[in-house]
Amino acid sequence: MPLHEIPLRTLAGEPTTLGSFEGSAVLLVNVASQCGLTPQYAGLERLQKEYGSRGFTVVGVPCNQFAGQEPGTAEEIGTFCSATYGVSFPLLEKTEVNGEGRHPLYAELTKLADAEGAAGDVQWNFEKFLISPAGEPVARIRPGVEPEAPEVVSVIEANLPRR
Repeated sequence: MPLHEIPLRTLAGEPTTLGSFEGSAVLLVNVASQCGLTPQYAGLERLQKEYGSRGFTVVGVPCNQFAGQEPGTAEEIGTFCSATYGVSFPLLEKTEVNGEGRHPLYAELTKLADAEGAAGDVQWNFEKFLISPAGEPVARIRPGVEPEAPEVVSVIEANLPRR
């Protein structure tokens, strides 16, 4: 099934798909509120502000699979993100990215290798996947790489839709 057709749910529990972003580059990031990498929300929001008008969006995917670092309810997650980091990009419902309960979206995304050629399980919170405007996964960026690192910005810029 194409990535744009995989059923998802918003943080508010509404059905959606990545099809709502068809024609845009999407940086999909599994996020957590109580992680040492949580300050990456600030960089993700800056990317959203910088490139949002050019056919780009960040999509946050809360995940509680890494040391229980996203224990909150949907309401708590939404409040934390907006109050602490001013997050304006969309958030999906809490999702499993690894294991038996792995969401079908991540079953597809984890087939993609990173810059070192490694595919497989998501390593930790804030692993990033760039999806092209055509709906194809084109880059996998590991958690320790800051959202505004040159290698992230260059792959975003290379995949912005031509207008």
